[in-house]
Amino acid sequence: MKARNQGVLAAAISAVFLGLSPIFGKQSILVGFSPFAVVAIRTTLATLLLLVFLLIFKKKYFTIYLLGLIGCLVAGFINGVGSIFYYSALARIDAGVGQLIYSFYPLLMVFWLILDRQSISKITILRLLLVIPGVFLLLRTSDGRVDFIGALFMFIAAALYSLHMLINQRVLYEVPAPTVTFYTLVMMTFTVSAAFLIFNPILPPSGTPWWPLYLLSLITFLSRLTLFLGIKHIGGLQTAILGLGELLITVLFSQIFLSERLVLTQWLGALFIFASLFLLVFDSPTRVKRNGKGFLYWLNPPVVNPTDYPFLK
Repeated sequence: MKARNQGVLAAAISAVFLGLSPIFGKQSILVGFSPFAVVAIRTTLATLLLLVFLLIFKKKYFTIYLLGLIGCLVAGFINGVGSIFYYSALARIDAGVGQLIYSFYPLLMVFWLILDRQSISKITILRLLLVIPGVFLLLRTSDGRVDFIGALFMFIAAALYSLHMLINQRVLYEVPAPTVTFYTLVMMTFTVSAAFLIFNPILPPSGTPWWPLYLLSLITFLSRLTLFLGIKHIGGLQTAILGLGELLITVLFSQIFLSERLVLTQWLGALFIFASLFLLVFDSPTRVKRNGKGFLYWLNPPVVNPTDYPFLK
């Protein structure tokens, strides 16, 4: 029971951290950092913090087999591109609305699962149908204007995030979560840093406050650690259900710190989103075939000798 309570607490803390991420990301953009600078600095600092943590406490988690490493690098590149779209979207739309759009990335995974020839439950399809009117209403503002580009960017970010999760899920069959996260973050760092240097290598003038960006980096690092602890003690599904609290955190704090407001139609859209997410409780988890024949067939894990990876047990 003690371990379970620790898992519940860790998953709840992780949801708080994830809910605060778009708040400090938006603040970093508002004080003068470009989306490219935000994602590059945030990812680099979070990777360095995780590297130091593993060097001090978990050196054994650097071990990984070649195909698993390749999978992590591919996932890191995809998520890196998705992060660029995410923070570019935050520069155009409110953090609360953006997070609500981004939050249905689990349903976007349905598309990738179908391509990968996986089975989808009827409740999952119903949840997807609830999301469509929800997103439409979220994009309705009081003056009727809709920033379709910002919404599209956030949609692309959510789609790429769900794809990177599906790839990492394959690798996680054989490799611990901290290992997968580290190598994925390493490739993300290279991807977003290269984009920053190529497309917009400009930092704001001297005197610009960096504290929102530092807090964003720390939150990114801490959310990973608490997420691992939650999954370890209560499992991935229960951690995901508790993680839905990040939506409430983002919407609440965006109104407190960013003075954002949702109009009535947007609150109605949010209800559709929450209803879709609530149905997760009744939706059976999608059991991804370990050796599928879909477009991710190349990630089918090899037979790993347990004596080479004793910590996998």
